[in-house]
Formats: sequence, structure tokens, C-alpha cells
Amino acid sequence: MSILIKTYAAAVAGIQASLVTIEVNIVPGLHYYIVGLPDSAVKESLLRIESAITSSGYFMPRQKIVVNMAPANIRKAGTAYDLPIAIAILASSGQLPMDSLKEYMMVGELSLDGQVNAIRGALSIAIQAEKEKFKGLIVPKINIKEVAILKNVACYGISTLKELCDFLSGRQLIKQTYIDIEKEFLKIEDSSTTDFADVKGQNYIKRALEIAAAGAHHMLLIGPPGAGKTLLAKALPSILPPLSIAESIETTKIHSIAGLLKAGQTLLIARPFRAPHHGISDVALIGGGSNPQPGEISLAHHGVLFLDELPEFKSAALEVLRQPLENREITISRAKSTVQYPASVLLIAAMNPCPCGYFNHPQKVCVCGAQLVHRYLNKISGPLLDRIDLHIEVIAVPFNDLIEQEMPEKSNSIRQRVIRVRMLQQERFKNFPNIYTNAQMTQQMLQQFCKLDNNSLALLKDAMAKLSLSARAYSRILKVARTIADMEASPTIQQSHIAEAIHYRSLDRANWAYS
Repeated sequence: MSILIKTYAAAVAGIQASLVTIEVNIVPGLHYYIVGLPDSAVKESLLRIESAITSSGYFMPRQKIVVNMAPANIRKAGTAYDLPIAIAILASSGQLPMDSLKEYMMVGELSLDGQVNAIRGALSIAIQAEKEKFKGLIVPKINIKEVAILKNVACYGISTLKELCDFLSGRQLIKQTYIDIEKEFLKIEDSSTTDFADVKGQNYIKRALEIAAAGAHHMLLIGPPGAGKTLLAKALPSILPPLSIAESIETTKIHSIAGLLKAGQTLLIARPFRAPHHGISDVALIGGGSNPQPGEISLAHHGVLFLDELPEFKSAALEVLRQPLENREITISRAKSTVQYPASVLLIAAMNPCPCGYFNHPQKVCVCGAQLVHRYLNKISGPLLDRIDLHIEVIAVPFNDLIEQEMPEKSNSIRQRVIRVRMLQQERFKNFPNIYTNAQMTQQMLQQFCKLDNNSLALLKDAMAKLSLSARAYSRILKVARTIADMEASPTIQQSHIAEAIHYRSLDRANWAYS
């Protein structure tokens, strides 16, 4: 006589997981029924489960099997439910003891021979298992290093269905896996392949990149081909502060859901650097799809999103960046669900000033013509440009700088200055939840932390009028000026800080593109 059995898994939406209770009942009759808003991958699980059960030396009941996945209002997607459904079927048919099932959350995809394959989103599931106070979490062995960082839930990695059955039956002991993440972070080595010392000259651009890194400000580099825009952008991660443990966990969750973690990988310890090709679609850039997945902007969370050849991106793809750049998160709404992905990125964009690349060049002549130049620059809309804090004109490196023998400053020394400025900001914003850098300040915080004296205010007022700057540009100038003041350890914003911040808006459309 069969009995109702419950096992436990989790459903992932966005980067958060929620508890799913799997109920199995076997009664006289035929057919296999699965209810609770399953997708096609879950509905197809019977064939995988039946083959895995028989390959493991057990039998599949030839009766009516009813599987309910609760709560029924949460969509169940993917193949991670194979393992808990198989275990519930074996326990309901009397082939496994049921005493310890309530103590474990389990997830895994089954192959036809009973092997347990990797799943996506294991870290989010593990965090939910810890919140639900389960005694243990059972995951595919390939995912074990990803989840074994948690202290309050025992994590077990298994390779086959039979191995798990023997463990639940008491015939085999599986050793708990635990990884001390604090020790892992002590092993961190700089993984950046490009150092600031590799870049000859361009001290002005390096200064701007240091400001961008210190305050997490978005930046646009515009200049002729071969001026070093891409090389400078690739060097930026080498001066960013190391990830904190909390940042690492959040970033790893996103990459786990996207299926980008390597086999046996634990937490990500290097800040992401994502450089999508300009042919990317808007869905691939911001995320989405019928089963919503994170896009490039979320995969770059807590890191750098580099958009090279910015005008070559599709207009639709660029315009969808407006809201996530402002709010630092992306909301994807579908008829059946709405998910949110974090998108706190440091955007670095690079572009030529015209199709031929030599508009405004001091030596070479632009052959495009004014109308073609304007049409090219108009591909970057004013609202998007307005959300970029620093607009930097990059000029070709002089020959004397290229042959200079003196070694430029290395990234490590610049990074130490950036870390010091970030620590100042952390102290400043310690009473403001989810605010860590100057770029994240709200309007109310600007009034508190960016007060100006009369001279600075007059300078900014004059610049607003001459450059036709928007209210958003005004706020961003204040944020950049606050970062520059922090770099000089100045408690107040001085006139020189405002002047430098204004100078970094010199490529604004009203001032530069039509000059």
C-alpha cells in the first residue's frame, strides 16, 4: 500500500529561490500526472526518472502516480526537480525509508543511467535551504563547491541516484563538504591581464578612470581609432577594489542561474568584465526570454560593462539601458511572472567621433562631412548620454610618449587610492541602506553631502547655462565633484573640484557634437 510522501526542492525566480514541496501519491490505475504549474522540462521528467530508477536497481511502480508541486501558483521550470521526484516515488512505493526526507532539500537532474547532472541556480537554492532551516542540502557533486560556503546547512554532493538512495537508507555515508570562504578570499590574486603600466601616456584619461573607479561613475571614451580606448577600458578592472564576500555571493548567484560557472567552481572572486559584441539584441543585453534569464548588464553586476563601438549597437538595445543605469536593477515582466535582476554596473563606453574616426582630429582630416557626423553621433540619444557621468575625449598618443622609457604607475598603487576613497564613502553612507558609492546618491543626499560655497555655485550656474546642461547632468557633476574631493581627502567640495567635474562634461551633445 502506497502512502503520501513529501520531498523538498526550490524554484528560482530572478536570483531568489522559494521552497517547493513535492507530494507523491501512488494509487491504483495507470498514467503519470504532474500538477503545480510545471513547464515542459518538468513534464518530461517521467521518462528520465523511470530510466534512472531502473538503472539504479529499483523498479518503477506500474500504477497511477500523482505528483503535486506546491505552491501551485509558482512556475516550476527546469530539470532540477528530477531528483526529489524520483526519491518521493521510491519512498511512496516502499523502496526507501521516509523518516529522514523532511530533513533535506534536494535538487538535481537525472540522466537515463542514474547519473546526477549539474543544475543552474544552486547557490540561490542553498541560501533558501539555510533560511528554511533544513538539516542538509543534497546537490549534484559538480555543484558542491558552489554551495558548500554556507555554515548553517550541511551540504552533500552526490554523483548517482543509487548513491543518494544508499545514503538515505543508511547503507552509505556521504561526507559533508564545507569551504571556508574567508580562506578562499585570502588566496585572491589579481587576475587582470591589462595593467595601467601597459598604457603609455594618456595620464589625463587615467586620472578620469581613477575617478570613475573611486565613485563608480559611468564613462564615455570618444576618440580616433588606435588612441587606446579599448586598452584603457580593459585596464579598469585592475584598479577596482576586490569584491566583498557579500558582493561575491550576489554576483555568483547571477552567474550560477545563467549557467556560466565552471565545473567545480566556488565563489567568483574577481569583478566581472563583460564586453558584448555590438550586434547583441536588447533581450540579450538586459535579460528576458520566455523563461527569463539574466542579460549582460546583470552578468556585469558589481563589475564593468564595456560597450565598444557604442553607435554600432542597435538603438533598441541602447535605449533599454536607461532605466537599469538609473535604478541599478532590471525588472522583466511576463504574462505569468515578474522577475528582478540586480544591475549595479560601472558602464564604460567607447566610440569613434564619426564613421571615418577623425572628426576633431588635430592632424588628420575627417572625410565624412558635417551631416554624416551629426547622423552618426545622433545614434547616441541625449537621455542615454545624460546618464553617463564622464565624457572623455581621447587623443592619439604622441610618439615621444610611446618611446618613453620610464615605467608608468602600476595599477596596484592606483587601486590602493581607489580603495581608500571607497572606504570614505562606506563610512559616509553607513546609515543609508544599499548606498555604497557617490554615484548612488539620491537627491536628498546631494543636499546633505554636496553643499557648495558661493564661488563654486556661481561657476556651476554659469556652466549650466553655457553648456545647456540638464538637471540630471547637474546632479552628476555634483557626484563627480564629491568623488574628486574625496580623492584629495577634502571634507568639502571646492571650486577646483567643480571645475574639473564640469570639464568632464565637455563632450555633452550641445557643446561638442555640433561644434
